[in-house]
Amino acid sequence: MYLVAIAWMYVVVMMSIAEATSSQGTVLGAVFTLLLYGVLPLSIVLYLLGTPSRRRAQRQAEAADLALATAEPSAQPDGSGHPAGDAVAPERKEP
Repeated sequence: MYLVAIAWMYVVVMMSIAEATSSQGTVLGAVFTLLLYGVLPLSIVLYLLGTPSRRRAQRQAEAADLALATAEPSAQPDGSGHPAGDAVAPERKEP
């Protein structure tokens, strides 16, 4: 998918360079060529082609959230089933 996008941008950049260096062309025309033939259509196409992977990632994130919500408390975070020790070590007295 990205190979086609890179090739298309190469063609559009070459068209823009030809527009800018042409005796009848202008730099403003080259900028519009780059934007209207390259950036805008390519961004729309890549957005549409990336939709299935975004949906898949969203479903996986929802499934992971659901799995964490239904898991036993003893299974989190290490799953050993042993009670946790003191989170903070007791304070030592000075001799």
